[in-house]
Amino acid sequence: MTPALRISTDRRELDVALIHRYLADESYWARSIPRDILHRALQHSLCFGGFLGSEQVAFARVVTDHATYAALLDVFVVQAHRGQGHAQTLLTAVMAHPDLQTLRRFLLTTADAHALYDKFGFTPLAAADRHMERYDPTLYARMANSDVSE
Repeated sequence: MTPALRISTDRRELDVALIHRYLADESYWARSIPRDILHRALQHSLCFGGFLGSEQVAFARVVTDHATYAALLDVFVVQAHRGQGHAQTLLTAVMAHPDLQTLRRFLLTTADAHALYDKFGFTPLAAADRHMERYDPTLYARMANSDVSE
């Protein structure tokens, strides 16, 4: 039987080294993210850590005004713990968080987890023609090779 995943929103419990290693080295969306930028992102987000005992095995963060709008970001379960329902447990906790109950718009971007997010009510953009973005997928790689962050 798979042990129950414990979810915490206490940033002091987060294994920042694990989160950075996963995002910088394994994710497709934040590859090469500098640690100082990750620290700022964590400080200004509602963070959800998923733990088995004291070991962090999952993570998600939400950028939000705590009233009307949010974006779900950086959702992951470490490879060794996938396939055990931890992503669903993590997202159930995110969706149940009291500060996220009055949101009119909750966005996310995914390349490969549509089936998971469908279960939580996420759908393609209703009015995609109204949305715009400014996206720079090579920023972190360029920063690693220069002094852009200074």
